[in-house]
Amino acid sequence: MRLTTHSLAKRYDNFDLSIPDLEIESGTAFGLVGNNGAGKTTFLRLVLDLIRADDGEVRLGGDPVANTFDWKTRTGSYLGPSFLIDFLTPDEYWHFVGQTYDLSEATVNERLAQFDDFYVDEPIGATTKYIRDLSTGNKNKAGLVAALLPKPDLLIFDEPFASLDPRSQIQLKELLQERRGEATMLISSHDLGHVTDVSDRIAILEDGEIVRDEPTDPDTLEDLTTYFAEAIRPNEEEPVEAA
Repeated sequence: MRLTTHSLAKRYDNFDLSIPDLEIESGTAFGLVGNNGAGKTTFLRLVLDLIRADDGEVRLGGDPVANTFDWKTRTGSYLGPSFLIDFLTPDEYWHFVGQTYDLSEATVNERLAQFDDFYVDEPIGATTKYIRDLSTGNKNKAGLVAALLPKPDLLIFDEPFASLDPRSQIQLKELLQERRGEATMLISSHDLGHVTDVSDRIAILEDGEIVRDEPTDPDTLEDLTTYFAEAIRPNEEEPVEAA
């Protein structure tokens, strides 16, 4: 699913987001990095029509997200535990999500089987804990599985690697790699290494604007590390010559 922005702007009292002409072609894995407060989550919420733009629009497949609904059945997303239904068990939640995508119970069970090694603390199909009683890592796993379950054309993740143990982070990268080229992916992350591994392009968002947007290559991680390191190094002053 192709994602484009047209004169997109969102304004708050002390912050402006402006992404006027972004284009993400169908099947592209697009990484978004930046410091806290750069506007990453605001942008994801605009894409998902969770908040409305002050100017311009986001289009998915050529249709404006604010005025159409078909794109929602082709989109899977996870922005954090607050988007889960915490009084359900993971199994109940996954089947509820499957119903919203018109997936049969048999189809949901078949697709959940591929996540057996990813969600390991309780057997899928026999989970007993409510989501509210899970660790943060397992809450995130429940949300990530739900987003991947319908095999959508567009996947949107905000900090998908957060609170996952190293094994689960590696498994998540493998799951995303399997969807690469088939689904358009928009992934916001502070983890420069992981987001580089799963992205075709990476953009840096700074103070509400994209200041850099380039294809990934073997030097991308080092370049990103250098970019953010330079921002925290103290300015070196020239030595003062003795009189």
